[in-house]
Amino acid sequence: MANETTKVIAGIDTHADTHHVAVINEYGKPLADKEFLAVGSGYRKIVEFITSYGPVAAVGVEGTGSYGAEIARTLRGEGLCVLEVNRPNRAARRLKGKSDPLDAYQAAQSVLDGRTTAIPKAKDGPVECLRILRAGRTSAVKARTAAINQIKGLLVSASDNLRAKYRGLGTAAMITALQRSRPSGHIADPEYVCLLALKALATRCQSLAAEIAAADAALREILDTYAPMLCDLPGVGTEVASQLLVTVGDNPDRLGNEAQFAALVGVAPIPASSGKTTRHRLSRGGDRNANRALHQVVLVRMGSCQRTKDYVAKRTAEGKSKRETMRCLKRYAARELYRQITNPQPAPSNADLRQMRTKLGFTITTAARELGHWPSKISSLERSLIRNDALAKSYRQWLTQQAAATRTT
Repeated sequence: MANETTKVIAGIDTHADTHHVAVINEYGKPLADKEFLAVGSGYRKIVEFITSYGPVAAVGVEGTGSYGAEIARTLRGEGLCVLEVNRPNRAARRLKGKSDPLDAYQAAQSVLDGRTTAIPKAKDGPVECLRILRAGRTSAVKARTAAINQIKGLLVSASDNLRAKYRGLGTAAMITALQRSRPSGHIADPEYVCLLALKALATRCQSLAAEIAAADAALREILDTYAPMLCDLPGVGTEVASQLLVTVGDNPDRLGNEAQFAALVGVAPIPASSGKTTRHRLSRGGDRNANRALHQVVLVRMGSCQRTKDYVAKRTAEGKSKRETMRCLKRYAARELYRQITNPQPAPSNADLRQMRTKLGFTITTAARELGHWPSKISSLERSLIRNDALAKSYRQWLTQQAAATRTT
């Protein structure tokens, strides 16, 4: 009987400047370990080092979302199976000690033992762009909120003369008025200096608002291109859709089924039964940002979706609490969203609008006048350069009515 080639398993302990790699065989025997620079040439050497010991079964990488992101991409690009390794067990670390070689070997051993099975996010597609845009947007929102609070705080302790100028104004109007103000006075005058600070904060608020708007536009453009129908689901907007996609990653196939997605977003029901009581409770695990997004979806549907309202009334009549009802609704919403995330549907095509219009003999100008829009917008809609489902529906209805009127005459 011929000897079969023994496969190897690698573990990588990642850091900002260096990565330590350890290789073991499928029986757990240490083969070698070595440190490499965390740069392009170092990544290539890591691949050569790992593959030099035989066929690679899998590679366990620590920190695939931070220091290990690039090496994970490189290994995946070479066709290797990459698994995400959680931090080493603290009890084992206390017994065996802590060092880069030990951590690398423990990463490899966790893959061999089956303790590491999670496939990391790909981080090489449009969803990674969403994550980056969301990071900048979140920072801008926090900074704008802080600036607004500072403005209100300064006005509270400002002189009555200064407060009177902006009393009764809403936040947006107050920021605009402060930005347009022209402070004058002496640098040692508290009222003058206070107005200077308020004007600077108001200018910062407007700059941050423009930054947030630009991020929202970029997020919407990506969503319209790669997941156009996701935002059409009830309660799902740009913020919710982008967060759920970021949670799943560029490779949604890493989730085996919708039950795994439910666990990932923290809506998998947790048994909480005892004695004669059989019940489930809310999950407090998973991605809390994604769970918050699902919570927002359910809140919107409870207020505007008649089907959801009927369900809430039914559950309430059965004696369920609001929390238990929302847990069920989150689970249902997760199932619906999972189907759209893993199998995105293309947006409805508007290619037939131009054909219908030209067949009826109408110009774009005529159609635009009837619909109350600019001809350029109608042209962009016909060529699928923009997406406006409401306008497309109105346009199609108008063309259908004109076609019917033509047939009757």
